[in-house]
Amino acid sequence: MLHAKDVTLAYGAEPVLEGVNLEVRAGEFASLVGPSGSGKTSILRAATGLQQPRSGVVELDVGRDEIGFLFQDDALLPWRTARQNVALGLRIRNMAKNAALKEADDWLDKLGLSGFGGRFPRELSGGQRKRVAIAQILALKPRLLLMDEPFASLDAIVRAQITQDLLGWVEQEHMTVLLVTHDLEEALSVSDVVYVLSQGPRARIRSRYPVPIARPRDILQTRTDPAFAPLLGRLWHDLSEEVRPSARKAAE
Repeated sequence: MLHAKDVTLAYGAEPVLEGVNLEVRAGEFASLVGPSGSGKTSILRAATGLQQPRSGVVELDVGRDEIGFLFQDDALLPWRTARQNVALGLRIRNMAKNAALKEADDWLDKLGLSGFGGRFPRELSGGQRKRVAIAQILALKPRLLLMDEPFASLDAIVRAQITQDLLGWVEQEHMTVLLVTHDLEEALSVSDVVYVLSQGPRARIRSRYPVPIARPRDILQTRTDPAFAPLLGRLWHDLSEEVRPSARKAAE
């Protein structure tokens, strides 16, 4: 579904990432973790076409209009109601107004927001706004879903609830997902494979860990699986190995 081949990305003279290879197969949930500044978001931008590689290529088995992007901050328009925000993408794709609003209401119902369609973003909690943003993306039925730390601003309980709901819809709709996160437990709880980036600049793929935990998953029970703790330890080890030299340089 997504294949990065020897990709080098740069904003200036020195590359942020260099020679990166990764693959996300159809129906797979993959996560990218790594130190700050390692270029995780840049990989998502390259997948959407917002950033062109300096060298290498990003191949997609989907059209650009079949990609959904869930940002860290919701992109809701403050002057539109929840249902109007969800319907916006459908209207842009020329769906009739009444049909788009009905589809929006259906997705809000599915995400636990029945009766909230007439509220504006300012009248919703952070968790409710995030559910509206998810409904906005899922209503478009993307085949590939890219997520850039979408739940980082939520408290732990709300984050767990929304993550579980989203995981259910991803599995039900057979979507392919690439998630960027700093939360190693989140990455292991939801993913089929986790890629670890090295410290930037010139970051590379340091390691790749398949997650041998059966689906469907309960993200809390997943953490009691025998495979979970050893994998978490290896992720922590890899990241600490990358961060330690940077910390020493900063102290010198």
